[in-house]
Amino acid sequence: MTDERLKELLIGPGLILPADFDALTAEAKAHNEPLEDLLIEKDVIRDDQLGQLLAEEYGVPFINIQEEKIDEEILHQIPELVARTRGVIAFGRDKDSYKVAMRNPADAEITNLLEKRLAGPISKFYISKRGLTEALGFYRAHIRDAFTKILDQLKDEKLSREERDEATVAMVDALLRYGHESKASDVHIEPHPQKIVIRFRIDGVMHDILDLPKNLHDVIMTRIKILAKMRTDEHRAAQDGKLSFETEDDKVDVRVSIVPVTEGENVVMRLLSSKSRQYSLSDVGLSDADRAKIESAIENPHGMILVTGPTGSGKTTTVYAMLKILNTRDVHIATIEDPVEYEIDGVSQIQVNTRTNLTFAKGLRAIVRQDPDIIMVGEIRDEETADIAINSAMTGHLVLSTLHANDAATTLPRLLDMKVEPFLVASTVNIVIAQRLVRKICEKCRASHEGSDDEKKMLVGDAHLREVVLNHLKTDIENMRLYKGAGCPVCAGTGYLGRVGVFEVLLMTPEIKQLIAARAASSDIMHIARTQGMTTMLEDGIDKVVRGITTIDEVIRATKE
Repeated sequence: MTDERLKELLIGPGLILPADFDALTAEAKAHNEPLEDLLIEKDVIRDDQLGQLLAEEYGVPFINIQEEKIDEEILHQIPELVARTRGVIAFGRDKDSYKVAMRNPADAEITNLLEKRLAGPISKFYISKRGLTEALGFYRAHIRDAFTKILDQLKDEKLSREERDEATVAMVDALLRYGHESKASDVHIEPHPQKIVIRFRIDGVMHDILDLPKNLHDVIMTRIKILAKMRTDEHRAAQDGKLSFETEDDKVDVRVSIVPVTEGENVVMRLLSSKSRQYSLSDVGLSDADRAKIESAIENPHGMILVTGPTGSGKTTTVYAMLKILNTRDVHIATIEDPVEYEIDGVSQIQVNTRTNLTFAKGLRAIVRQDPDIIMVGEIRDEETADIAINSAMTGHLVLSTLHANDAATTLPRLLDMKVEPFLVASTVNIVIAQRLVRKICEKCRASHEGSDDEKKMLVGDAHLREVVLNHLKTDIENMRLYKGAGCPVCAGTGYLGRVGVFEVLLMTPEIKQLIAARAASSDIMHIARTQGMTTMLEDGIDKVVRGITTIDEVIRATKE
């Protein structure tokens, strides 16, 4: 697929202007990045939309591998090395042929190789790059198999010290890589009286993964401390450090925290993948209406955009998605973050450092003198930071930041609590986005069902929920069809895989500004916002329940105060 043909495919339906396409082509070449990746990263087109376009060009069906049941016996007939290097996945068969997803269905050489390997004709499907990456995850061996081999090796008393060290290195390496492949945000190593317990936090929920012999505790600790540049002889004080490792297509930064406990030392490793934050506004779960409001707001050359929610609600990911759209060569973007979660090419990023007294406020003061057009403040925590951020938004900068608040309407009085004058809040804040994260139903094992008695009771018993279902979605509770995951190997039997946001987006209309100037209560602001068409997080969540994206339990868990 040449760039010129891709340009025709995108310009024809009006997905991009010729000048914008040429600019992205030049940027892709300058950074040695695939043009297809950049188009998706810049939110020009969704991954599945581009996949459909290219599939039509190749004259084959497009395959969303997440929605397919993969036959692992057929999958493993094609070696992982071939699948990875040639971009193919054999995932099933029908009566006459094997089903194969391909990055390049026009490749005659790989077609012949596949037909020989599978001993039969093949039906070709087009798969996107993201889909191929997900499908390749089915090849990975389970962590228990990798650790069993290493443990068996360590039991050999004839091992030399060098071989024993190599086995320990392999053990920690396997732990980090499997955590990354499992999409874990945190890896916990917890010492108990007779064993060590390995736990992963996946989609916000802790999972027990593996038990290891207690006698491995010290060697594992030593290895992690060496990697994270910590003191190996310190066992009584808390230590923080960081390390990184690379996979075939990703770089993962790891923040390490070690704390002494009664049974030894407890380790928590936060995995920060460069890919995990690379979501577009299309990916995070925004409705079309809410996304249009945000895209309009970020076109303003000045003012403030606030994203609110509790810790771990995906605020930083949403801010990064907006920064990706704003990051062009004709503007200077500067950020102050704690920590810098992943590096953005062309953006000046400052890391908060308490040791050198580089706080959010001091970093923000320095940034303002760096001639920025757009400023991102990782979090507004105190009055000084709020004051500087508001003043920056007033003096011609576009400021993006996060704030802890329960909902969009509460955010505005929260700024007043930080001693910001009401007229300044009203004149500088352009839009407020409140969000939570809910787990997505696993697409491999999702099935619809009539609402259970417990689910119906939950909906009928809560007046607000009942109102949302009846009035907002126009759905009859008695006949409401719901969805859940049955549990499968892909989701480790949980029925959930991945997370998505539920949102409410509050625009600063003249009526809302008047309420702020009058120091109105957040309930009054919420009432006016809803009459003007704002969708609440609960309404957005129930909408995702009806569409089969998540479950009622998840929405209630995430949105309850």
